[in-house]
Amino acid sequence: MSTGGSRKRRVIGVILTAVVLLGGGAVGTYAAMSSREPEPQEPRAGGAVVERPPLSPVEQLLKDADDPLACALTFSGDGAPAEPMLQRQDDVYHSLPIPTADGRVFGGWYPTPTDAQSLTAAARVNGADRVVCTDQRIELFAGWTTPEQNVAADTNVAILMYHQFTTKPEGESGWLRGNYAYIGDFDAQMEHIATTGFYLPTWDELSAFIDGRLFLPERSVIITDDDADQSWFDLAVPVVDRLQLLSTSFMITSARQDPAPSIFVQRRSHTHDMHQAGENGKGRMVNWTADQIAADLTTSADVLGVREVVAYPYGHYNDTAKQGVAQAGFEMARTIEPGYVTIGTDKLALPVVRIDYGMTVEDLISRIG
Repeated sequence: MSTGGSRKRRVIGVILTAVVLLGGGAVGTYAAMSSREPEPQEPRAGGAVVERPPLSPVEQLLKDADDPLACALTFSGDGAPAEPMLQRQDDVYHSLPIPTADGRVFGGWYPTPTDAQSLTAAARVNGADRVVCTDQRIELFAGWTTPEQNVAADTNVAILMYHQFTTKPEGESGWLRGNYAYIGDFDAQMEHIATTGFYLPTWDELSAFIDGRLFLPERSVIITDDDADQSWFDLAVPVVDRLQLLSTSFMITSARQDPAPSIFVQRRSHTHDMHQAGENGKGRMVNWTADQIAADLTTSADVLGVREVVAYPYGHYNDTAKQGVAQAGFEMARTIEPGYVTIGTDKLALPVVRIDYGMTVEDLISRIG
């Protein structure tokens, strides 16, 4: 019995020695088998720890967003930003960069290198377009032109100015009759813009265009509404939303502070409380000091969450008004003076194409093509 027991102990000793001599492989195998939950970040291959490669900037952006509707936007071409930008697929593009380069003019962002090279207006992507991604990723390509070609294009940007809207073909009565656009005419006008190849610049694009830093296509138009009247919300917004046309509502923030009714409607300032007459019967904008104007516009900007552009109440402005606008941090201001925005236009005196009652789509075509 003792001899048999001795042999068993020697066999066990040999096995244990072999295990020790085999080292990490056997021990690692045993540890892996006995562990309840292996480390997911350290997969093992033959006993060696394999480290995962670091996430790419795009992967990290999407991981941090943790949103199935997030879209990682990357840029290619000369002057393109190196870092990806986060966008959201249920929204329009926001804050697309406008690169600058000595001796060249930026021509916009495009979905293919071919479109970027030819500056294909119909393919150009900007803040008027809804974000559409594949696998949460999209790439845009930079287009460029020369200052000489930019000037030769002779682009004239029309800023359309609407006010109130009516369902009555015969129009409204009263002294503000001219302000009311028949909704049938508005629908036809917007349909024309949506289907005949117009480009809808954002305000930052308009600013860069005025500076000569950005090329805009020949048929560029900005759609605006003054006052944010209830008829704008009830009648006009459903049209621009259905046709997916970027528009701007100039809102008097002391009167209403409604959230944007559509991703295609931008809220901008029509001042906070200067849309009323001063002591001389003219608007407060030309009665108040620059400091008072700046304080009012700061209140309006804080409500809207953006500065950028203001529409002068009644179209009244002077040098003091311009000073107050600039002092409040606004870059542009829109008047009611007729005309078109071109390279070099005064940013604090932007002209408009006014739309009055009775104007048909043919009248619009005669003004903007």
